[in-house]
Amino acid sequence: MSLPAFVSQIKQPAGMPVGDLSTCRALIIDTNQTSRSILRAMLADLGLHTITQAAKISDARRALETQAYDVVLCDYHFDDSKMTGSDLLDDLRRAQLLPYSTVFVMITGEASYVKVAEAAESALDSYLLKPHNSNTLAQRLHMARHRKVVLGSIFEAIEREEFGIAAELCLQRFAHRDEYWVYAARIGGELLLRLGRHEEARKLFQAIDQTKALPWARLGIARAQLDGGHAQPARRTLESLLSENPTFADAYDVMGRAQLQAGSFDDAYETYQHAAEITPSSISRLQKVGMLAYYLGRNDEAARSLERATSLGVSSKMFDFQSLVMLAQIRFEQKDYKGVQRCLVNLQHAYEKQANSGRLRRMTSLVTVLALMLQRQVAEVVRLVKEMVADFEMPDFDFEAAGNMLGLLTRLRNNELELPDAELWVQRLASRFCISKPSTDLLAMSVARYKPYDDIVHVAYKAIVDHAERAMEQARNNAPGDGVKTLLVHGTKTLNAKLLDLADMMLTRYRDQTKDAPILTEMVQDMRSKFCRGSAQVQLGANTGRQAGALNLRS
Repeated sequence: MSLPAFVSQIKQPAGMPVGDLSTCRALIIDTNQTSRSILRAMLADLGLHTITQAAKISDARRALETQAYDVVLCDYHFDDSKMTGSDLLDDLRRAQLLPYSTVFVMITGEASYVKVAEAAESALDSYLLKPHNSNTLAQRLHMARHRKVVLGSIFEAIEREEFGIAAELCLQRFAHRDEYWVYAARIGGELLLRLGRHEEARKLFQAIDQTKALPWARLGIARAQLDGGHAQPARRTLESLLSENPTFADAYDVMGRAQLQAGSFDDAYETYQHAAEITPSSISRLQKVGMLAYYLGRNDEAARSLERATSLGVSSKMFDFQSLVMLAQIRFEQKDYKGVQRCLVNLQHAYEKQANSGRLRRMTSLVTVLALMLQRQVAEVVRLVKEMVADFEMPDFDFEAAGNMLGLLTRLRNNELELPDAELWVQRLASRFCISKPSTDLLAMSVARYKPYDDIVHVAYKAIVDHAERAMEQARNNAPGDGVKTLLVHGTKTLNAKLLDLADMMLTRYRDQTKDAPILTEMVQDMRSKFCRGSAQVQLGANTGRQAGALNLRS
């Protein structure tokens, strides 16, 4: 649909009258019973009838995960937790648990005003300073809802997955400096990143930064640079941003991602640690620290972080069950059967609720093997491992699953279980998932405790590089068709995304010089659709929820 045609169909957003609050559902999050009662009375005076209260962070999470609210009033400080309202908001954004229609208002005292104001730049609809009255609250709610109505056309386009049109509407509002143009520009930047228009996103964030000098705009510049393949400029932008904003946790997250992709794992670990120290109750950041500590062999730190993340949110949608797999492997090395069993019970419970999840099935099988091995049920261990090997060539068997399986095979070998085909299995996994030097290094960390496996991983990567270089040499010698065939033969054998992606790029560049180009293109695209769907970038855990620094754009 064209932009004019879309605009002509825009309607006033249903269910969002600016003045009428009587049909709204509200959630009050505050540890103080008196404060909750006062806020409840104020909302009732404004016409709200359905009002829920939560005195704890955990209660608030459960409420927001199971019910959509029109209004959330959240205190910044919680007496029973190190976590702040801003930390809760950040985690909710990461898990995409706040729909666009929800108005989120932070309530704070003067002492924490600066932190709340910083949060307002990225996600808050409004904030209230204590003491406040019903009139102030009403004003804040009506202003926040007004903004949602003004920008309704943009989000209607997003909901219809017309991302290009939504981006154009944002750019128009930015260019004309219409009402809420800064917020619209930020949405536009997010949409451009989603559309892969990284250079346009960078220029837009740069224009906002020059006009308003906002930290999130500079973070947007760095994200656009990183996603566009310009890692070094991104790191320089982030270093400058963090020197001026040393408590900007999202910037540390993006810096950690940049360092991870570059293979600077020790630097990334320190960066994620710093982010976790700033927000000590952030489930996602605790998991990042724990996962990277696991790969680096720092088991004590990994166990502390992963256990804390589990205790904070194992029942939350923000929790990544990869944490339990890594924690179970650590407990296995400690011969802690009860610890492994706790991880298994949690995974089994999750798998029961998502019975179609191949990821949870593989995780549950792996931890089951660990528990059985501690009980020395070797025959059953061997049977289950062989069943797991059958998954190796499945399209949804990903880098994470490969790392988990390599870690399992290493631990079984070090516990005197010699599987005759284990080295072949390690070679198959390495040949498929050694896509880059950072990915190879991370896989090598999974087998570091058994040198023969470590050697297999590095040899496999060298073979992948050799195949790629040979194909490039054939293309340079005016035989691009032979180069594509070389890549396709070895790509089909190994399922390696690097080889398949390179074959696609070579066909694009040398199509006119390649005999049977249409047939080869069809073959390459078929393989890529199956085995190149996941990101080739190194990452920790599942790639779900909001990216660091991004707005939550639900569609």
